[in-house]
Amino acid sequence: MTMDIRLARIDSRLLHGQVATVWTKSVSPNRILVVSDEVARDALRKILIVQAAPPGVKANVITVDKMIEIYHDSLFDNVKPLILTDTPQNMARLVAGGLDFSQTGVDIGSLAFSTGMVMVTNAVAVGQAEADALYALAAAGLKVYAQKVPTDKQVDLMPLLAKNGFAAPGQPETELK
Repeated sequence: MTMDIRLARIDSRLLHGQVATVWTKSVSPNRILVVSDEVARDALRKILIVQAAPPGVKANVITVDKMIEIYHDSLFDNVKPLILTDTPQNMARLVAGGLDFSQTGVDIGSLAFSTGMVMVTNAVAVGQAEADALYALAAAGLKVYAQKVPTDKQVDLMPLLAKNGFAAPGQPETELK
């Protein structure tokens, strides 16, 4: 037996209202695991995230390495987590570390825009580093999609990456549309 992962989500906002209410109701986790080395080192952000957890569901903020460690520990087999990372790179590290998201795929809720990024949906901004990590997730056989809330249609991100000029590793770059 292994951990019963209810949702694997990338969202630069991490644990916020939509996740705490709508997603938690939809996937019924018994734990919310926020996985980010950066946030795990930030005492204030950790406190705020733990406080944002909905009633009856405990939230923890842990490093990527700690998540990989507990995933492989049978003591945590009864945990039914909603796993949140702030970047595609962190999610790709989890998959490389052996986490199995084949039942859920990887949902991208929101990725904040910054310089050098392209908006591929109205809520998802991607630069080359993010695109490379998303391609790595797809190459691992995972469905990679954007979906803000459970009632929204899942949008396959892979064609949107290519359409916006992000080539898969080993493919020639395409011109931005």
